[in-house]
Amino acid sequence: MLSTTRLVLRRLRPTDCVTMFEYRSHPDVAKHQMWVPETIEEVRDFVARLENLEPDVPGTWFQLAITQRDSGEMVGDCGLHFPGGEPAQVEVGITLSPDQQGKGYATEAMRAVLDYVFKSLNKHRVYARVDPLNRRSVALMERIGMRLEGHLRESVWFKGEWADDLVFAMLESEWSGPGNTEE
Repeated sequence: MLSTTRLVLRRLRPTDCVTMFEYRSHPDVAKHQMWVPETIEEVRDFVARLENLEPDVPGTWFQLAITQRDSGEMVGDCGLHFPGGEPAQVEVGITLSPDQQGKGYATEAMRAVLDYVFKSLNKHRVYARVDPLNRRSVALMERIGMRLEGHLRESVWFKGEWADDLVFAMLESEWSGPGNTEE
C-alpha cells in the first residue's frame, strides 16, 4: 500500500470491479486504453488473477487501485509491469475515471509509484508508453519529470489500425522524490 496526502494506492479488491468497469469502459477513457473490459465479469476475472500476485514478479502486471484517502472512493488504477528478462526496469501506466481527471490525482499517484519503484524496489529505469493523441497523459509524463525517449511511428496495432507510440522514461539517478517537479 502506498499513500500520499490525498490518496491511498492499494491492491484491487472484488468490491472495486463495478467502478473499474464503469470508468475503463467509458468511451473517453477506452479510446486510449489497450485493455477495455467488455463485461464486469471480465474485470472480476482480472482482479481475481491478481489476488495472490506480489509486485516485482518478472513477466507480470501488478495493478493498484487509486483511492481517495478521506472517502475511500476509487478514482482510478495504476499498473506496474515487470518485464521478464529486464529485472531493473518497470513499465508504468495509469487510468483515471473521467470525473476524477484534472484534480492532480494522476500526478500525486505517479510520484508515489516512482518513489516506490526507485526507493523500495531499487529499479534502475521506469518507462511508460503513451498514445500521442492522449494529450493529458503526455502532459502528465512531462509534469512528473519523465523524458520523451522516442516517438515510434505506426509501431503498435491499436483498435484496428497502426498507431504511433511515445516512450517516456526516467532513470533512478534522475529521481529526486515525490515533490521533484511541483506544479
